[in-house]
Amino acid sequence: MNTSNERTPSGWEELTAADPAHSSWYVERFRTLAAQGEDIVGEARLIDAMLGRGSRVLDAGCGPGRTGGYLHGAGHTVVGVDVDPVLIDAARADYPGPTWLVGDLAELDLPAPDFDAIVCAGNVMTFLAPSTRSAVLAGFAGHLAPGGRAIIGFGADRGYEFAEFLADAESAGLTVDLLLSTWDLRPFTDDSDFLVAVFSLTPDSNARTDRDA
Repeated sequence: MNTSNERTPSGWEELTAADPAHSSWYVERFRTLAAQGEDIVGEARLIDAMLGRGSRVLDAGCGPGRTGGYLHGAGHTVVGVDVDPVLIDAARADYPGPTWLVGDLAELDLPAPDFDAIVCAGNVMTFLAPSTRSAVLAGFAGHLAPGGRAIIGFGADRGYEFAEFLADAESAGLTVDLLLSTWDLRPFTDDSDFLVAVFSLTPDSNARTDRDA
């Protein structure tokens, strides 16, 4: 985490600062795909299959709400957090019901109960400022309920090597339960160009203790 008083912007914030129309384009892209009947909720179906009814879900880097919106419709209590207010406005408009919040994942401190699942899809991890990655993962660990799982997916060759990510997650108090190469459950191999990692809290992890101190 940035130790100075100046907050480190994410890669997404740098992208949208350079192209202010990008966020609106991104929103319309998924609205168009949905209108065309394309499958935009594959990640959400996997998360739903892992949960009992009425679970608590954090959609971390929720974007315009496609994942959290589906999970709310499936009966879960959803909180979505994204740094981009344009995307949050779109989520509120298109998927009413969840709690949609503008916020920095590196400074995650939610008053809501701990979560049964935290989903971080859409290459969100690769848009983080590198200096904040460990803080974000520690925040995930600190917001998981006992028995909860964090599910994180992103592609290769985006500036965050899979091995480095897995080491960072371990240091943050997360233990790998399962590694996949797709959201439709294909196994992960050394040649995979995408990673979906399912984590649980490391036994005896101090993540929750530190948060509650």
